[in-house]
Amino acid sequence: MQSKILAVLLASSAAGLAVTAPMAAAQTPPSLANYDIPSQNLGDALRHYSRVSGREIVAASSLIAGKRNPRVQGRLTADAALSRLLAGTDLIAELVDGSLVLRVGNGDAAGEALTDGSARDDIVVTGSRIRGSGPVGSPVVAVDRDALDRSGRAGLADFIQTIPQNFSGGPTEANVGFSNRGKAASNVAYGSSFNLRGLGPGATLTLYDGTRPALGGSSGAHADVSLIPSIAIERLEMLTDGASAIYGSDAVAGVVNIRFRNRFEGAETRLRAGTADGDFTELQAAQIFGGGWSTGHITIAGEYGRRGRLASTQRAFATEDLRPFGGPDLRSNYENPGTIVAATGQRFLIPRGQDGTSLSAGDLIPSADFRRGDARRHMDILPRQETASFYGSIEQQIGARLTLFARGLHTSRRFEARRRVDGPVPLTVTSANPFYVDPIGTGQPIRVYYDPSADFGPEGLTGKVRGLNAALGARAELGDWRVELAGGYGLQRERYDGRNLVQTERLAIALAATDPAAAFNPFGDGAVNDRALVDRLRAILSTRTRYQSWTAALRADGPLVSLPAGDLDIAFGAEYRRDQLRFVQTFDLADGTLFDFAIPGLPDHRTVRALYGEIAVPVFDSGAEFPGALTVSAAGRYEDYSDVGDTANPKLGMRWTPVPGVALRASYGRSFRAPSFDELVGAANALYQTLDLADPASPSGRSVVLALFGYRSDLDPETAENWTAGFDLEPTAVPGLKLSATWFDIRYKDRIASASSDSRNILTRRSLYAPIIDDDPDAATVASYFGGPNFSNPLGVGPADIDAII
Repeated sequence: MQSKILAVLLASSAAGLAVTAPMAAAQTPPSLANYDIPSQNLGDALRHYSRVSGREIVAASSLIAGKRNPRVQGRLTADAALSRLLAGTDLIAELVDGSLVLRVGNGDAAGEALTDGSARDDIVVTGSRIRGSGPVGSPVVAVDRDALDRSGRAGLADFIQTIPQNFSGGPTEANVGFSNRGKAASNVAYGSSFNLRGLGPGATLTLYDGTRPALGGSSGAHADVSLIPSIAIERLEMLTDGASAIYGSDAVAGVVNIRFRNRFEGAETRLRAGTADGDFTELQAAQIFGGGWSTGHITIAGEYGRRGRLASTQRAFATEDLRPFGGPDLRSNYENPGTIVAATGQRFLIPRGQDGTSLSAGDLIPSADFRRGDARRHMDILPRQETASFYGSIEQQIGARLTLFARGLHTSRRFEARRRVDGPVPLTVTSANPFYVDPIGTGQPIRVYYDPSADFGPEGLTGKVRGLNAALGARAELGDWRVELAGGYGLQRERYDGRNLVQTERLAIALAATDPAAAFNPFGDGAVNDRALVDRLRAILSTRTRYQSWTAALRADGPLVSLPAGDLDIAFGAEYRRDQLRFVQTFDLADGTLFDFAIPGLPDHRTVRALYGEIAVPVFDSGAEFPGALTVSAAGRYEDYSDVGDTANPKLGMRWTPVPGVALRASYGRSFRAPSFDELVGAANALYQTLDLADPASPSGRSVVLALFGYRSDLDPETAENWTAGFDLEPTAVPGLKLSATWFDIRYKDRIASASSDSRNILTRRSLYAPIIDDDPDAATVASYFGGPNFSNPLGVGPADIDAII
């Protein structure tokens, strides 16, 4: 028996045949279909079989040349049809890295097919630019159409939470407003993205049929997979290994390639309705059509989905009071009715069941603590979403060698969510306010810790996302070589508007008003203020982002020389990309002036030029006899960035099959991630501020520091070294059983991160933050910061008072 590696090498010859078409409809294995394939040239028969079965067959042209197939007719499983098709040809089909590869059989085994459900429907190519095999030495996880259907998940954003290699702590719709990790705070439009190994979405490269899509979020740092119609997805290919030598930036933790049903035949309709405990509902309707002719194919798909919100009040765990679960009470000091803090600092609770218009000091309730409010009760665990998406692809062969193709994805998604956007602040109320009540009779101003949600409604966001990703190209078969020229365009627009926000300057004026009709009353229980007055006090907050990406690529692959163990295959190419991010925020939260804010220092655009090459070498192949087959690969990529310089990254891989059913693999590579746009703003958006911090190392227990907030102006790309090793076992004695294990080691260096959210604790955690603490700052350096345009001195200290720089 020839080994699987030999089959792959035979299949890689440029004169080989590769035919594919996804399933016409989701079926329950074993799937049956009507076959009527006349006796003809075997290559044409295999193409016919592929269109009906949805499987891809890979074969060297030398294997099928001059062969004819027997007629295949009837309602058959895909395996039974393939067995009949290959009867008498001395060929068998073998599963190699997720693909059916034809090879010469060993006599009585000729014509046997794989067991039902074991075949995949296309070549796993993610991680390699060479046709016919997957990446040498790297693990690839494939999730096919059937697995997506059986999962019961409504869409891709929901399904990726079930993938063990993916971490859901980055940008997902459930994390907006609750986490800053992995750019989750930049996910302003409630999208969802892949985050392999938990290293952040920027460390996972997401591709749509091999093409980079436009990115989402306020920093353009993640690919929003919630915009993809699930009915149009053929499968997911996940390379859980660094691949910058193949694909460039972002492929540190791995690559996810989303394959579409570009060879679909027939029509498929999907209707879905679901509920969770009766308080969370979703509806989905989808349709796909596909058809082909002798020289081309077209696929059109559309999907509409609508889902209600899941309110925190519907789930017991969604609370700030964690005492029932053995945790702390994290509720805030703001509630309705609220708490009054008198001039002496004494606290008094405002009584319930009254409107605040006739309170007296005797009505107030002295208290040692604030009335605690659970802000989570005004928030949503999941937002309301409504999505309409459309996908189309067309392919047309021109002559015998040239094929033109085009693909397009357009999506519009609306969302609405209740969440804390700005939050309440203590209100200062003087005796001028007609509703003023003095707990201690001094007539001095009081502070009211009041939650405005009852009067204004819960804070939240409403918004819309529009995405467009398109690709156009041509493939040419030049003997044993394939050359492809392609271009792509991506656009993602996001907008959100704040709801029920309070304009603080107008609220202060209303609190100081003497006319009861114009004065704001914070002393009632519930909504006690006039609706017209409340509407006049509402603030505006609107954010708009636009990410655009233009790509162009020229690539070629094929055999270079023929070696005793098979063909030495190579691939090489050149790529160009131009990305652009626009960000504008309009607001009047602090004063009555409507202000447009664009991030200072945000780069206008970025251009990337790249060259890459890859080679796969069959070292030896002794078939089924030990030492079996060994293949090694090498790849390298050079990229030049217009803003952060150039970088070169290599990768090496090895796969050894000592005996049938046993494969050992290993890889080494270097990867990188270029800084996102908002990380390149440099000092233009910096703040240098004096702070008084707790410091156990100081005799007084405190130190005055100069805190440097913002990004450095000389950021370089993040870099990583990736090592993987593993084995795959497919014992011939147990058909269908596969065991795999992978060890990986990612050494990530020069990571771009911020300690701003922990600035108050930096001196108390010196063991962690020592590299960014300067306990003996140079006087000239301190003076330069004091004299700079980004300096803020709320403490009113001088340069000589600075104990440290953080």
